Amino acid sequence: MSSPAADRAAARPHRSYPTDGELLARVLAPYKKHCAYLRSAEVTASGGLASARCAFAIPESCYIDDTGHLNSVEVNIAYNQMMYYMVAKSVKERLLTGFEDWTLDDFWRHQLPDILIARFAANFRRPVDPRRFTGEMEFRSVTRRTSGTAGPFLHAPTVFRYQDAHGGRCDGEVTLAFVNVP
Repeated sequence: MSSPAADRAAARPHRSYPTDGELLARVLAPYKKHCAYLRSAEVTASGGLASARCAFAIPESCYIDDTGHLNSVEVNIAYNQMMYYMVAKSVKERLLTGFEDWTLDDFWRHQLPDILIARFAANFRRPVDPRRFTGEMEFRSVTRRTSGTAGPFLHAPTVFRYQDAHGGRCDGEVTLAFVNVP
């Protein structure tokens, strides 16, 4: 059974939001300066779900000598930044089902301690140039669930894809759990 807020979100038309520079800076604030890879993000929403198209640049790996390609650690960091921005923008604009009652203050409070990657799978199709690449992600659904031991949480399966101008490609699936939700 859907809620009135979810019904309103589902009835909204397809809308796109360009990069909000102030919001992006705040989303990336917890990262070390040399680990802020996300440069821009356009968020699109339709039917209570959201997706993002992003641009990234990794001038130098934050933990290893140059491998010449995007590696699994950087894939995960880039995913986190893309996802955090998309959720923050969705909260700000009231786009994403499950987050209708959240404020940006709620997002900032939950960003690091309560947004968990429950499952992460990546497929490396062709090496991606980390110096300049694009990424896309989308929320497939957001459902409220209850765990007997942990209480209510939001369960969100997502998919992502990275590519570069030379045919590099990586894609995958990530399941998120937003815990300690009211």
